[in-house]
Amino acid sequence: MTKLIFLPHEEICPEGAIIESEPGVSICDAALAGGIDIEHACEKSCACTTCHVIIREGFDSLPEADEVEEDLLDKAWGLEPESRLSCQAKVGNEDLVIEIPKYTINMVSEHH
Repeated sequence: MTKLIFLPHEEICPEGAIIESEPGVSICDAALAGGIDIEHACEKSCACTTCHVIIREGFDSLPEADEVEEDLLDKAWGLEPESRLSCQAKVGNEDLVIEIPKYTINMVSEHH
């Protein structure tokens, strides 16, 4: 099992969280199964950026993003070099430290 360490997020997981996942599961599915209600407006179909996360540790253990994901990431709020869409990034064998950005493009457009 791989550990996914979620850094504290003011609304989604204020204390942070540590969950475990089998390799091959998307970060989004692992988070949801672990009780972390990460936003996924397109129902994990790689059509939005609401599940954007930043991989603070373990980024290189993830399979590379495909072109569709890369194009969508360009529209993500708070994009960083280690950004991924959690619905597309599959957990590998290395533990991950994950930051959920403060805002998503949905939150900004809906004035949360």
